Amino acid sequence: MTNSVCCKLWRRVGLVLAGAALTFPMVGKSAAPGFQPLESGSAKAMPDKKVPPNVVILLADDQGWGDLSCHGNKNLATPQIDSLARDGAMFDRFYVCPVCSPTRAEFLTGRYHPRGGVAGVSTGQERLNTDEQTIAQFFKAAGYATGAFGKWHNGTQWPYHPNARGFDEYYGFCSGHWGTYFDPPLEHNGKAVQGRGYIIDDLTDHALAFIEQNKAKPFLCYVPFNVPHSPMQVPDKYWAQYADRELALRGTKAAAEDIQHTRAALAMCACMDANIGRILQRLEELGLRENTIVVYFSDNGPNGQRWNGGMKGTKGSTDEGGVRVPFLIRWPGHISSGARVPQIAGAIDLLPTLADLAGVPVASRKPLDGVSLKPLLLRGLDADWADRTIFSHWNRKVSLRTQRYRLDTEGKLFDMQNDPGQTRDVAAERPEVAASLRTAVAQWRKDVLAGLKETDRPFTVGYPDFPLTTLPARDGVPHGGVERSAHAPNCSYFTNWKSTTGSITWDVAVETPGRYTTEVFYTCAAADVGAMLEVSLGGIRATAQVTEAFNPPLRGAENDRVPRKGESLVKDFKPLRFGPLELKQGRGVLTLSALTKPGTQLPDVRQIVLKLEAGK
Repeated sequence: MTNSVCCKLWRRVGLVLAGAALTFPMVGKSAAPGFQPLESGSAKAMPDKKVPPNVVILLADDQGWGDLSCHGNKNLATPQIDSLARDGAMFDRFYVCPVCSPTRAEFLTGRYHPRGGVAGVSTGQERLNTDEQTIAQFFKAAGYATGAFGKWHNGTQWPYHPNARGFDEYYGFCSGHWGTYFDPPLEHNGKAVQGRGYIIDDLTDHALAFIEQNKAKPFLCYVPFNVPHSPMQVPDKYWAQYADRELALRGTKAAAEDIQHTRAALAMCACMDANIGRILQRLEELGLRENTIVVYFSDNGPNGQRWNGGMKGTKGSTDEGGVRVPFLIRWPGHISSGARVPQIAGAIDLLPTLADLAGVPVASRKPLDGVSLKPLLLRGLDADWADRTIFSHWNRKVSLRTQRYRLDTEGKLFDMQNDPGQTRDVAAERPEVAASLRTAVAQWRKDVLAGLKETDRPFTVGYPDFPLTTLPARDGVPHGGVERSAHAPNCSYFTNWKSTTGSITWDVAVETPGRYTTEVFYTCAAADVGAMLEVSLGGIRATAQVTEAFNPPLRGAENDRVPRKGESLVKDFKPLRFGPLELKQGRGVLTLSALTKPGTQLPDVRQIVLKLEAGK
């Protein structure tokens, strides 16, 4: 069965075998006061537009459906985000992936993430295959200025880097999470920079500068914030509002809820809300409000037990609470204010929807899994809308959602209309529905998951368009007792290097043969100065001696509102320059080893940076 045929099948599998196939009820708990379904004919007629609309995409990180006051959470206030629902449309049932990088891949491509090779969240598994086309590439081809500001999480090295995926401007970090949110190490178009202040304020500053710079032409501005993802750090003025707040609403597993973690998450959401307000205000001041589509959603369910509308599951789960998130979209004069869309939709729909609204051609080489939501947004109940099924996947576990039902990873069937908390399996009562949906899961596995294998992709080095290649500790492998600074690889460094039998390796592929300068970013105590290090690849070697102590203190914990559980603490690292390497084209193992160890421990290592100086 071809991809295109399968895509058509997925859109039609669902409730048609059940008696309630064409009904779109709204569950009472999820209804936000003051918002109504989009009435028939309620959207304003789209005028002839001579100037293409700008697009601003705001993405939260680990924010659950319940982390908004417009969804009924009385524990916090998110007035700026709520204003998008008031002035635009709110989707009741919007689905993403259980974790970060797969959702980002689905938004970028309009295709289920396994199709693009995204199998994990670190050590290279988060990379989006280079033969996938992104929303930024399509908009750039249509004449848009494109910029991304925040957490990328779909590849670090060229051609996985955001600058290679259609974004002219990039500021942020490419990893899955970061070790500190105050004055953090970041990058700007591939070059290391030092962030200023709290990271969300800083990312917003750069997004605002991009909007200002491109106000006279159409732009696509993608702002993937990195909160409320841990570490739980937030400026004092927001923490002061939530540090001692009584929580009127609790999670479904109240005994497992970490109250301080919840308070920190809410404070981080409030900070993000304020920064979104800055973006909305700037659009207003520049006269761009009426011709700018603003989208807001999150990448997965909440990162912890807290109130989430009574849904089952949190981040990492394919149950409703792990994959159902906020989705708000505003376009004044086109999308009716206060519109409520009850039909199911998901991250796979964003590329076709935004391109359709903006009139941007999508000449995709591969069939999309998503569909344009434009009919729902502009015609409401008059829209000719087919029944569909949306699949959720993580770690080979697959769940699916139709308008009424959810089939979970164990094959249990839940009537989400009458049982939004997934408490009673109705498969025995609806055997024909359960059988149909199990067949759909089996076919989806065969079509989508069959090609997703353990990644065997080396880390790419040496592209003339992007001569600087960073190989962080996240992507390396320790040997001989060398350890990571934390269990989670994403923001780690290598430490505990106590013997010359230890080493660190990276699986790399050199694209362009030629001369490369090499820098190893290290720290070293004064008592351990003098080690001779060697970098080698394919029989080519270069050495350098550590002649200068550099041993800054660890930082990050001083800003934690609750103790961190996964992220490494951070510190500054100093570059140690090696002689040039004359590298050949091809795949090999880049090795950092030690020839001598004069002290008790060899240096800690954050990353290796290779720079193509002259290609052959």
